Amino acid sequence: MKILNLKHIFLLVCLSISNEVFSSALPENISELVDSSAPAVVNITAKKEVSQRQSFGYGGIPDEMLERFGIPRQYREMPQQKREATSYGSGFILKDNYIMTNFHVVEDATEVIISLSDRREFIAEVVGVDPLSDLAVLEVSDDDLPTVNVGNSDELRVGDWVIAIGSPFSFDFSVTAGIVSAKGRSINNNNIGNYVPFLQTDVAINPGNSGGPLFNLDGEVVGINSQIYSRSGGYQGLAFAIPINVAMDVADQIINDGEVSRGYLGVRMSEVDSDLADALGMEKPYGALINDIEEGESADLAGLMPGDVIVEFDKKQIKFSSDLPHVVGQIKPNTNAKAIVIRDGDEIELEFVLGELPVNNESFIPAKINTSSDPIGLKVAEIDRDNPSMSNLPDGVIVSRVNPNSPASGKLNRGDLITMIQHKGKKFKVYDVDTFDEAVDNFSTGEKIAIHIIRNGTRLIRSITLN
Repeated sequence: MKILNLKHIFLLVCLSISNEVFSSALPENISELVDSSAPAVVNITAKKEVSQRQSFGYGGIPDEMLERFGIPRQYREMPQQKREATSYGSGFILKDNYIMTNFHVVEDATEVIISLSDRREFIAEVVGVDPLSDLAVLEVSDDDLPTVNVGNSDELRVGDWVIAIGSPFSFDFSVTAGIVSAKGRSINNNNIGNYVPFLQTDVAINPGNSGGPLFNLDGEVVGINSQIYSRSGGYQGLAFAIPINVAMDVADQIINDGEVSRGYLGVRMSEVDSDLADALGMEKPYGALINDIEEGESADLAGLMPGDVIVEFDKKQIKFSSDLPHVVGQIKPNTNAKAIVIRDGDEIELEFVLGELPVNNESFIPAKINTSSDPIGLKVAEIDRDNPSMSNLPDGVIVSRVNPNSPASGKLNRGDLITMIQHKGKKFKVYDVDTFDEAVDNFSTGEKIAIHIIRNGTRLIRSITLN
């Protein structure tokens, strides 16, 4: 009996301790935070006109039947019908009657209505938008508007508690809480994301939360809820927010300059895997591998070369290739910036004068610099200069066949142009089949080489282990 009582006492003590630990881990001031912050959160109703063509032909008769009787198309097609569509989102009052929200909330809107928690409503003017960061700045006219306190998203740590206030599915001013799951995410969605190091959270976010604020426990806005990962259209545990430091920079440029400008290097890049790291003489795979460089742009003028790996830019570490646009895009054009680059296994420092990100990124014109590739399991052929499609190609050899189950299988494709082969500090330019064969003879079985190729006009670097 005494042993049983001791067990009961032990269980009660354990339950008491676990309850205290669990309760102490939960924030206690969420209700106070909501009371003080909710007045500056707004519900956004965006009205827009959309066009639609009726699915049935003239007079409700199906198109197929009218076509069968030879009715001309101009008499078969009904004119496009205009109808008003409404979308909903969230936002917050930043300062001086300016409101921040997502670009996709107000895109193509003919009228934007702002509703406050005290039931006041205003017609808002769209001051400016930035599609690349999915941000928009609105303005309303009133003398007595509450504003949010702005925090520092750089100080957020993974595991910190955060709170979202917004209007999911038009349920106004709903509150959800969670933690920061990760930082610096790239989620490139509809051309949004290359220049935004998203915060990933497990805060419950749904359609209608877009543009709403993400608060820390001090009641400061640290992010703007923007996107969710979902296969069903609803919340599935992954939400993404734009860091407030990025948003403030965009907002200030829109308010002061009317547009947003970003730094630009003019490079194409990819990740460094373990094989490429070995081939490039690196101790471990990290950084942004430069595949190609745009002629006359910042990287070209600074002396950056294909095969270089940027591991630090503007004193910020570059772990993945996606980190580089995040860093470069937040620096103003015409600004000087230094980078640490690994070239032929050695660290060097280069200084850049950043260009300006073009509105149309398709204007990338490759620089006339070298490239690289790999030989085992390949057949290569000379460039046929009499062929109009090959007359302007750089020097190199064309891959005419890739043997199945060879080291090159899955790495190189028929039609790739091999321009250079690289192994750590050694680089061999490929001008023709003879120089290709000579380059291959310099390597031994088991060595990893980096092959510079051009595929469909794009420069790439692939690693191959010689067999």
